[in-house]
Amino acid sequence: MTDKTTHNNKTNNETADNMSENEQMEEVISNELNTDERGTVDLPESNDDEAEKLKMELAESKDKHIRLIAEFENFKRRNSKERLELIQTAGKDIIQSLLVVLDDVSRAEKQMKTTDDVTLIKEGVTLVFNKLQSVLQQKGLKEMEALNLDFDADVHEAITEIPAPTEEMKGKIIDVVEAGYYLKDKLIRHAKVVVGK
Repeated sequence: MTDKTTHNNKTNNETADNMSENEQMEEVISNELNTDERGTVDLPESNDDEAEKLKMELAESKDKHIRLIAEFENFKRRNSKERLELIQTAGKDIIQSLLVVLDDVSRAEKQMKTTDDVTLIKEGVTLVFNKLQSVLQQKGLKEMEALNLDFDADVHEAITEIPAPTEEMKGKIIDVVEAGYYLKDKLIRHAKVVVGK
């Protein structure tokens, strides 16, 4: 009898354990579904409200996108207009500084018409040349040193080769036909030279 009682107690305990597990499962499921006491599920928002919200966000995004494209197009137009103006007026500064030299050339021309004194004419031409050189140097122009230096194909252009007057002048520049120039340390014209062979 004791065995039967023990067996019945075990069965009752297992049933109680099973019921408590079932109750626990139901509680978990109901919590996850956010159910109320009547067993109905609470929905967060209606689908219409969420659709309207998404439509508004999409419209805002499209508007921002269109504005960005318009701003970029305006920037491109403004930038190309400024670049065109810069190209058209790039030499304005140089031209303005050379106008002084042009005035001196005009005065020298008038002087040459009224005088036969070669010394005065030479002085006038020298003054004009010096002024031109000075203006160009102020703008960053620098004449390249080439005479009696070793020939360098990167900065010199050999017009011809002639026999060197001495052994040490072989491969060196004997004469400069056309001077080379740098503008603010950037090569803008190669020197045309005669090289000794």
